[in-house]
Amino acid sequence: MPASQDPQSPPPHADDEISLIDLAKLLVRRWKAMVGIFSVVVLMALAYALMQPSSYTYTSIYQVAESGTGEPLETPAALVARTQNLYLGPATRELMAAEGVESLGFDTRVSNPDDTEIVKLSSTAPEVLAERVEAHHRLLLDRLEEGQQARVERHRQALERQLAGVENTLEHSGEGASERIASTLSRKFELQAELEGLMAGETAQAAVQSLEQQGTSRALILALGVVLGGMLAVMGVFLLHFVSLVRQSLHEDG
Repeated sequence: MPASQDPQSPPPHADDEISLIDLAKLLVRRWKAMVGIFSVVVLMALAYALMQPSSYTYTSIYQVAESGTGEPLETPAALVARTQNLYLGPATRELMAAEGVESLGFDTRVSNPDDTEIVKLSSTAPEVLAERVEAHHRLLLDRLEEGQQARVERHRQALERQLAGVENTLEHSGEGASERIASTLSRKFELQAELEGLMAGETAQAAVQSLEQQGTSRALILALGVVLGGMLAVMGVFLLHFVSLVRQSLHEDG
């Protein structure tokens, strides 16, 4: 029958246990290692933050052409779709060829803000690429203006033909057709007002830089570096202690 265990003797594996006091002692004894690890991590975070280029959002606004009735000659949604499918690709390739690069380094988004008659171009890019962003937006805006101007001219010519037909009708109207003359005159005035109110599209702003920097700020990167540095410093001390215990045990076994 096995002998009973002495109640005063320590339980098995008691030497493997570690208290909070032991942990605190360990951190105090190895404070130099903690400071070293913390400093390295924070310095790396600071270097990364300083190397990050300042990025901003650049926005261009195009006001859609309007008819004399105040309605857009082409819906902004249709103009956005045409820009995305017909203008964006050629303009991008043209600028890449002119700059001699394989990528512009940014993307340009085309949208129509809700309840507006405008087309919005926006690109987020480092400040060093500001001129390239402006050149890209200018190419797109030029294509937008050309397409809209052609549409305005076609609409103008159609109105002028209708007005010429109305005037010809008035010239050949008999004196007894007063109701017909009144209706024709009313139509003439409507066409003249629509011609006078016809408004071509225009660029309201081109590649205007946002006031606030975009992306992760340097202050946030540094703050994350401080937090990560503290965590790695504590974990590093425990790892160093574990390695020293393993080396000590191997030395005793040898």
